[in-house]
Amino acid sequence: MRTCLILLLAAGCALSSHAAVSLPAIFKDHMVLQRDRPIPVWGWAEAGQEINVKFADQTKITKADKDGRWKVVLDPQPASADPRILRISGQSTEVVKDVLVGEVWLCSGQSNMAMPVKGVSDSAKEMAAADFPLIRMFFVQSFTATTPQNQCQGVWQNCSPKTIPNFSATAYFFGRELYQTLKVPVGLINSSVGGTTIESWTSMEVMQKEASLQPLLKRWDKDVALFEQPENRVKNDEAKKQWQDAVKAALAAKQPAPPQPVYVGSDPLHPNRPGNLFNGKIAPLVPFAFRGVIWYQGESNAGNGPQYALQLPLMIRDWRARWGAEFPFAWVQLPNFQKREAAPEAPATWARLREAQDKALATPHTGMTVNLDIGDAGNIHPTNKQEIGHRLALWARAKVYGEKLEWSGPRYESHVIQSGEIVIHLEHAEGLKTVDGGAAVKGFAVADESKHWQWAEARIQGKHVIVSLPAMAKPVAVRYAWANNPEVNLVNGSGLPVAPFRTDDWAMDNASMPLKPVAQQP
Repeated sequence: MRTCLILLLAAGCALSSHAAVSLPAIFKDHMVLQRDRPIPVWGWAEAGQEINVKFADQTKITKADKDGRWKVVLDPQPASADPRILRISGQSTEVVKDVLVGEVWLCSGQSNMAMPVKGVSDSAKEMAAADFPLIRMFFVQSFTATTPQNQCQGVWQNCSPKTIPNFSATAYFFGRELYQTLKVPVGLINSSVGGTTIESWTSMEVMQKEASLQPLLKRWDKDVALFEQPENRVKNDEAKKQWQDAVKAALAAKQPAPPQPVYVGSDPLHPNRPGNLFNGKIAPLVPFAFRGVIWYQGESNAGNGPQYALQLPLMIRDWRARWGAEFPFAWVQLPNFQKREAAPEAPATWARLREAQDKALATPHTGMTVNLDIGDAGNIHPTNKQEIGHRLALWARAKVYGEKLEWSGPRYESHVIQSGEIVIHLEHAEGLKTVDGGAAVKGFAVADESKHWQWAEARIQGKHVIVSLPAMAKPVAVRYAWANNPEVNLVNGSGLPVAPFRTDDWAMDNASMPLKPVAQQP
């Protein structure tokens, strides 16, 4: 009798849980809905259950399908700073409070997107001044998954000196400028993880259709199979336990934590395994309405720039297909980094990655900021995130919101070779100058048919740069800022730097470096 009662109670609890209306984590108090766009609202309930969704002056009614999922689409709403309620009713009721309507942006990438405000230049001043209750922040707390997930974890927070220290600095400075210029609430969704590759942020579904990515996918399949062999599982679990014990001991002794051990094979949930971060941190957001995406990533793919030239447009198309919209998408071109090389022919993996980022601009409705002047040779995480956010905001203000302002630094458009000189024509070059006002133009190299590069002389002529080398009678190609950490000083009248470029298409030793093993962690 007691057993039957327990079973009946368990069945009743399961039925009650299944019948209750539930929402994705992103529908929580203090959220921001995208203005002037249809607004999908979705969740789960018992199959066939009628669901009423009320917001502002709208009511939408639907029923949960056979799998228990339901969705309505609210009509577009104008921006509003009035805190309102989103109410979803079925056999239970969910109430989301303090809901605003404004501009929402998805902010993603690796550690430079994740880098918090407390780590930037003038952080104390920035945090003390971060009193913007109409800027709201949502951090996707979920991690990796081997299949696309329906649900994530996270909360919305109002921007204040108390909440801002750990929020993405790039996202915050971008959003702050939008708020100050557009005068509407701003929602920022931070879905980023340090040290991660672009293939982890792209769905397996689209990567499996790309022939050039098959070696990458097969390598991971092999490493995961090795990890899951029973004898290796035992070794990895023991290594992990020893490391965790050592971390606890180090913390107790106030000593630095030991490095993670090297495991046999690759954990199926590794953050760099292809598709894993898409599954855990992007898929659960679909189809939440937002205006566009800002992306700061590439450091972990710098060993293979040519492949990245395929991967970035692929990921953009993948995400846009999921949302069914060609939303604006902009990224941060990698800043200067590493030791400055004296020779113009030094290997430059970051230059190749920047070139791949530049080529991705062929994808419609995309943008890129150039940042060769604000990096740090000794720090892969430059602290001037204020300028990074500002340049992204300039692009958004001009290309998304229609402001008439200069948003781009000068870019290569064409060149001609005449009388031993190469004449470079640049777009976005109004007011072309050197940052030090008259010093020699730096960063140009030329080569003749021998393909041997030498530093060149350069001078400004209106929107053109004239490049030459007296000792080279017949130059055939020119490169600008072609180094990991180039020495450059050329900007337009708005102070925005010239984008790196090359006029040749010659093969390079570092054109396609072998994929290096990644750090393993279960």
